[in-house]
Amino acid sequence: MSDSDIPLPPGLALEPREEGLVLVGDEARYGKPLQVDFVGGKAGHRRRFGGGRGQLVAKACGLVKGVTPNVVDATAGLGRDAFVLASLGAPVLLIERVPAIAALLADGLARAREDAQTVDIATRMQLCAGDATQELAAIVARAGFTPHVVHLDPMFPHRDKSALVKKEMRIFRELAGDDADAGALLTAALAVATHRVVVKRPRKAPPIDGPAPHHTLEGKTSRYDVYVHRSLWR
Repeated sequence: MSDSDIPLPPGLALEPREEGLVLVGDEARYGKPLQVDFVGGKAGHRRRFGGGRGQLVAKACGLVKGVTPNVVDATAGLGRDAFVLASLGAPVLLIERVPAIAALLADGLARAREDAQTVDIATRMQLCAGDATQELAAIVARAGFTPHVVHLDPMFPHRDKSALVKKEMRIFRELAGDDADAGALLTAALAVATHRVVVKRPRKAPPIDGPAPHHTLEGKTSRYDVYVHRSLWR
């Protein structure tokens, strides 16, 4: 499917521009055009100054003590967490079920593979378009990927103090809704991950419906619920 054939709600459009593919809409409602940029911007800054393996997502996914697991990012979104993990050496399989977001990811990865600063990171990132809730095991099998860790960041209907984030999230909700099937996604992830499942949540949000997490790591605005099958350090 070409970018022009991807179905979109009224008022949104994918546009190829000189700087890359963007998703555009009314700026008063959606904010600035949405793009995946792994070379510059926030990703570039975080690559240089983000804190290495001390970052919460790295700790939650087990990138500590010299261990670098394979990570399936089953709700890839704009690839921000996946890029952090790949920048720390982890092979990452990104799965995204919204075709327009998958197209932005593919474009961002292509540009990252052409830049000397990010080519090594981008080559550790493999993108698959598909619905992880329905076909996680099949996608992982087709990719030939060993899923030590499955990372989930399902949509959650909560308020955020940043107007920019609010507008960005409006686009995601227009395209994907509020991930009402998050419980089924957790079940699928627990069946596929060989070592652990990591779920990113707003700090004060309840856990996803299902088994209780074994432990949590909490930051200022978000936390990670960690479901452990077996240790990554054995």
